[in-house]
Amino acid sequence: THHEHTPIAVGSSWGFVALLKGLTSVVVLRVERALYIHSPHLQSLPDLRLKPEIIVDISLTKDLGDIVQVKLEMDSSKWFCKQIRVKTPSGKFFEFPCYRWIKDSELIIREGSGMFRLILFIIQVIQNKYSTMQIVFMSLIILYAFCFRLIENILDASKGYIQPWDDINHFEQILTRYRLNNTLLENVIQDWNMDYMFGYQFLNGCNPVMISKCVELPDNFPVTHEVVEGSLQRGLTLEEELKAGNIYIANYKILEGLQANKSSYLTAPICLLYNNRLNQIVPIAIKLSQKPEEEMSPIFLPSDDEYDWMLAKMWVKSADFNVHQLVTHLLKTHLILEVFEVAIHRQLSVVHPVYKLLMPHVRFTIAINAKARKILISQDGIFVKISSLSGDAIEELMKRGMDTLTYKSLCFPEAIKARGMEDAPKYYYRDDGMKIWETINRFVSDVVEIYYDSDEAVLKDVEIQEFVKDVSLFGIEDKTDKFPKSLNSRVELAEYLTAVIFTGSAQHAAVNFGQLDWYGWIPNSPSTMRKPPPQEKGIVDLDVIMKTLPDRDCSSLVLGTVWSLSQFQKNERFLGMYPDMYFTEQPVKEAIKTFCKKLDDLTDQIKSRNKTITMDYCYLSPDQIPNSVTI
Repeated sequence: THHEHTPIAVGSSWGFVALLKGLTSVVVLRVERALYIHSPHLQSLPDLRLKPEIIVDISLTKDLGDIVQVKLEMDSSKWFCKQIRVKTPSGKFFEFPCYRWIKDSELIIREGSGMFRLILFIIQVIQNKYSTMQIVFMSLIILYAFCFRLIENILDASKGYIQPWDDINHFEQILTRYRLNNTLLENVIQDWNMDYMFGYQFLNGCNPVMISKCVELPDNFPVTHEVVEGSLQRGLTLEEELKAGNIYIANYKILEGLQANKSSYLTAPICLLYNNRLNQIVPIAIKLSQKPEEEMSPIFLPSDDEYDWMLAKMWVKSADFNVHQLVTHLLKTHLILEVFEVAIHRQLSVVHPVYKLLMPHVRFTIAINAKARKILISQDGIFVKISSLSGDAIEELMKRGMDTLTYKSLCFPEAIKARGMEDAPKYYYRDDGMKIWETINRFVSDVVEIYYDSDEAVLKDVEIQEFVKDVSLFGIEDKTDKFPKSLNSRVELAEYLTAVIFTGSAQHAAVNFGQLDWYGWIPNSPSTMRKPPPQEKGIVDLDVIMKTLPDRDCSSLVLGTVWSLSQFQKNERFLGMYPDMYFTEQPVKEAIKTFCKKLDDLTDQIKSRNKTITMDYCYLSPDQIPNSVTI
């Protein structure tokens, strides 16, 4: 008998034709059960580079039965294989997802079905014969060129602007070099100094995770009813407003004592906010230090002089910028995803259904992080140039951030509940995030139930248990049980995988893609402050503010950086887009189809909601959430 019609998809949208030019190498296909069949048929195809699919007939003298794996060999050059599909004389198909480059080596590709008997067979074969395979993503070259050469060009373009600004309106000068059609940024430029806009950003800006409900004032924040009475609108005392759930707080204690950058200043402010009768979250008291002594750090109020209050809010937003970039954004999306990705490659075989489920959501993460370490957060990186933090302080801040990083903090519903933000008004980050979480969790649960028929099956899956243990013991180095070291049920497995996918897709989108909107207008969120914070009221004027804000050089670099980081990639893969079809089983394909339909419905719901509000919130619209951290 013979296994005929073996199509091999040879290309993708990653510039494959260019890479195949001049290819004269022998590509050897071997189809195997317990027998090798040498098939150099591809050598005789002169137009290999031009075809997206090649069909090879292989004649055999013996029926091989079910095909469980194939081997591809290359003697030189590079070759990208998407998948291999084998059709037997009986009409039965076997699919072998590949989606990787082959170069001067052999590659074993396992059949795509997730059957338990197949996994046992493959494990036995691997133990006896094969070494670890390496996956190479050639398209990273394109990604690097887009992201980081752009930033390097921005660095060159910004030279020569070291002098300070003369007036706040002059910050518009650096916006003219960008072709911006951004209604939200225009709203920020117009209303950035309004208290409602300041408070709104704690809910729906770049860092919507710092605010929490205040049930008791910190001891080092001596605010009394008499101090804030003029801002309370319901005729209640401050204590009564606290009990009613109308008081919120943003505390930047994590910055206390950190070393400021050269010629920069850093504070660890506390900001008290109030839900007024218009359901707007507005600031009612700001203290720029964690020290309780009021004479060293007065409590600034909306009733103070215009420039005193303006500068106090700027100090809060500058602190927020630094915490957002290094803790909320870098540590709690980029770097934690890297921990999961390393554990995936270390502990899960490529045929494992969880490997297939997670790979699209960690795509490019390690590579983008490697470049970020070199270009953004190194001792002479961009962040040291634009922020208030020294290189040593950056490292220390991220260490402190690790103390707040727990598994439950990655579970969106738990994170919202922990901050008491279940009923905060106009909190679109929460509203959309909950729907995204539930949609992902339902999809993941469907996939888990396809492959695991009981909780016991999860417990007995050695690869899953080692994966989870790897994350906790080696990735996080957790000694306090902040991350689970085992999973005991299908529900626990589904939640764990949902947390990974949500963090790499939705959470990263929420804290990354609004950077141009909220940081593009420099006075709204200064990346650094060049003068020390005021220790008394009544001494601040516009000249003091202009000398405190970032200079032209820094402002230009900030704008260029946040513009770059806010761009989607060419051919971006958004949530639910799986062009590299790792799964071959029909039930999983149906689950993916259902998942995509729910995401489309959610996109429509968000578009309808945005028509009814003043400022659109789009960061968690599924059609604007990349599958993984790619920027």
